[in-house]
Amino acid sequence: MTQRGRPLPQPTPETKAFWDGCRRGELLLPRCRDCSRFHFYPRSLCPYCWSTSLDWVNTSGRGRLYSYVINHRPAPGFEDRAPYIIAIVDLEEGVRMLSNLVGVEPDPSMVFLDMPVEVTFEEASDNITLPLFRPIGDVQ
Repeated sequence: MTQRGRPLPQPTPETKAFWDGCRRGELLLPRCRDCSRFHFYPRSLCPYCWSTSLDWVNTSGRGRLYSYVINHRPAPGFEDRAPYIIAIVDLEEGVRMLSNLVGVEPDPSMVFLDMPVEVTFEEASDNITLPLFRPIGDVQ
């Protein structure tokens, strides 16, 4: 499914709670009831202890920039957004997420590793709201 020219994810039974949470403005992650660890990407079992006993927990949405790339050659559907920042974020809950960094110029002098970030949400269609990250504090 695409809307506004960009490819969008297709929720599955394993990811439905994640996407429903995003639509409500909540960053939900699965946490294992047996070993208490969070994991991402959403799946039906814990990748650490293989338990299928999982809860969906509303997280802080805060983290730090682990790595990034400024993309000047966009994939199809993203031409109107170039250049843009593809980011890997270390969340406070101990997982890494791949997303986009917004709210800061896509310029290496403005973006730095370990930058504190927080989640923000962008409605991409009637059914999909994307979790993105923006710097915390005055970066610009």
